[in-house]
Amino acid sequence: MTIDDQNSNVTPLDVGGPITETYREAPGNIEAEQGLLGAILVNNRAFEKVGDFLSEKHFLDPVHGRIYEACRRLIERGQLANPITLKSLFDQDDSLKTVGGAQYLVTLAASLVTVINADDYGITIKDAFLRRELIELGEQVVNEAYSHTLELPAAQQIEIAEGKLFSLAETDNIEGGLQGFNTALIESIRMAEAAYKRDGGLAGVASRFQDLDRQLGGFHPSDLLILAGRPAMGKTALATNIAFNVAKHSDTDASDEKACVAFFSLEMSAEQLATRILSETTNISSEKIRRGELSSNDFQKLVQSSQDIESALLFIDDTPAITVSALRTRARRLKRQHGLSLIIVDYLQLMRPSINDKADNRVQEVSMITQGLKAIAKELDVPVLALSQLSRAVEQREDKRPVLADLRESGSIEQDADVVMFVFREEYYLDKAEPVQRPEEGDERYHERHDKWMDLRNKAHGKAEVIIGKQRHGPTGTVTMHFDGATTRFSDFIPEERLPDRH
Repeated sequence: MTIDDQNSNVTPLDVGGPITETYREAPGNIEAEQGLLGAILVNNRAFEKVGDFLSEKHFLDPVHGRIYEACRRLIERGQLANPITLKSLFDQDDSLKTVGGAQYLVTLAASLVTVINADDYGITIKDAFLRRELIELGEQVVNEAYSHTLELPAAQQIEIAEGKLFSLAETDNIEGGLQGFNTALIESIRMAEAAYKRDGGLAGVASRFQDLDRQLGGFHPSDLLILAGRPAMGKTALATNIAFNVAKHSDTDASDEKACVAFFSLEMSAEQLATRILSETTNISSEKIRRGELSSNDFQKLVQSSQDIESALLFIDDTPAITVSALRTRARRLKRQHGLSLIIVDYLQLMRPSINDKADNRVQEVSMITQGLKAIAKELDVPVLALSQLSRAVEQREDKRPVLADLRESGSIEQDADVVMFVFREEYYLDKAEPVQRPEEGDERYHERHDKWMDLRNKAHGKAEVIIGKQRHGPTGTVTMHFDGATTRFSDFIPEERLPDRH
C-alpha cells in the first residue's frame, strides 16, 4: 500500500486553500454613528431626540462614544457643542489622533445630510448595541453550560441567564418617558369604565370580601400590597382565602375567562395549602383532614369538593428561599401561558434578592426584595400581595394592634408598598391572658376579673381585624371580618343586629 493509498481516506485540511467560513463582524453601523454625531454638532437640539435612551457605551466605535459623551456634558451644562468648543478637549486626546485629531469633528459636521433622522440613527445604534450584548450573553451561557460545576447546577444557570436577559431588556428599554396628559386621562377613563361595568364597582381584582373590597376598591394592577401580622394571626389563611376566591371566579364579571393566581409559598408546602383550601370549602377541620379522622360522609364531601375546585387557575410554587429573579421568570412564563391576575408571596422575609444583587445588611436586602416585587407588579401589570412578619415590639404593648413601625425593616417595606394591611385577632391574645386566682385575692374579686375577661373574650370570639395602615388610592381604616380557626376560613362579618331572628 502506498502513502497515497493510505491518505486516500483522510479528509484534507484546508491549509493554503480557500477559507470556507465567513468572518462575522459584531453588529454595528458606523455610518449611523457618524450621521448622528454630525447632526448633534450642527444642531444641538438633535441631542434631545436621543439623549434619554442613548449613552456612550452604545457606540461601536469608542471614539464616537467619547465624542457623544463630550457633547452630552456640554449640552447639559447649557453650553454649545460644536467642532470649535470641542477642539480644545480633543487636541490632546491620543484616541482621536488615529482618525485625524480634532479635524475629525469638522469632517463629521461637514458630512451631515439632515438632522431630521437623528432619532432613527439613535435607534439603529441602540439596536446594534443590544444585539452585541445578546451575542456576548449567548457566549457566556454556552461557556458556563460547558463548565460543569457542583456550585452552579444547570437550573441555576438558567435562572442567571434569564435574569441577565431580563436586566438587559429592562435597563436598555427605549420605550417609556414622558407621555401627554391626554394619554393618561384616556387610560384613567378606561379603568373607571371597567369598574362601572363590573359588579360592585371595583377598579381592581376583587378579593370577594365585600367590606375589604369596598375599602380598597379591589387589588389594583401594578400595586405592591403588604399583608403583615404576628404569628398565628392568620396571614397565610387570609392570603389563601383571597387566592382561591380570585382563582375560582372570572377576572371580570362580564367575562367567563377565569382569573389566574400565582401563589409562591416559601413557608408551607403545596399540599398544606391545598389542605387548607379543602378545609375551607368543605367546613371540615384541617386537623381532621391531616390526621385522616374522617367519616365516610366527610370523605365524600372531600372528593366532591376536590372535583369542584380542581379547575381553578391557582398555581402554587413552594420553592424555599426563591430569588426575585426566579419569581419574575416564573410569573412571566405563567402570564404567557394562562394570563395572570394576582401574585401572592408568603412571605417576604424568606425571599432572597436576585443572584447578582449584593447587600451589605439585612435592611438593604429586604429593600432590594421589595423594590424587585414592585418592579414585577409594574412590569406584569398585576397586583402583588406579599406577606410580612412583624417585630416583637407588638407583644410589649398593652394594645397589641400593629402599626407601620412594627414592620420588620419597616423603612423599605413601608416606602415601596402601595397598601399596607395588618391582620389582628384579639381573641388570640385574650386566650393567653385568662386570669388566674392570686393567693391574696378573694373569690369574689377573682370571679369579677374572670367574668370581665369572659365578656371581652366572647365579644372577640370569631372576629378578626384587617387594619389598613397605608393606602395610596384611598383612606385607611379597619375592616372587621369573621374567622373560623378550625377551617382557617375568613368571611364577611355580619353584626348581630343584621342577623335574622332565632326561634
